[in-house]
Amino acid sequence: MRTARLRTVHPVLWAGWAALAAGAVLCVIGWYGISGERFAERQLPYLASCTVPGAALIIAGAVLLTHGRNALAAARVEELYGLLVAAEPADADESGQAAAAPVAVSGELLMVPGGTLWHRADCPLVAGKADALPVDSRVLARGELDPCPICEPAASDDRSSEADD
Repeated sequence: MRTARLRTVHPVLWAGWAALAAGAVLCVIGWYGISGERFAERQLPYLASCTVPGAALIIAGAVLLTHGRNALAAARVEELYGLLVAAEPADADESGQAAAAPVAVSGELLMVPGGTLWHRADCPLVAGKADALPVDSRVLARGELDPCPICEPAASDDRSSEADD
């Protein structure tokens, strides 16, 4: 996936750089031609044949570079998304359906100060964070925090943490 997408992006980037360089060369040639002429009627051919097309090539090159960089960023995001979400687990059964293994199974619930979600202690989003705090049952009762969509703590987990308090 990565190489196919990137092969289509690199020619766009090269074309953008080539258009920028050609436009700059044309603008320099036009400027040099105009600077050598005293009368405006003799400057117009340089303006029409070099400077205006040079400026258009510079604009086209900038557009191509922007498009190429956006496509490159989109390709990287697609690749990361594929690695994060769309990867098929190794323990898929014969029917092609993956066995739904939970991401986190801990009964302890944590939250990050200033965050909007509550997580299981072994959730990848809070695992190893020193500033993660145990969830207060009053915060859960008021509904200030939502359950994490990654570790999906069940409603029974918040009741078990209330019993621990």
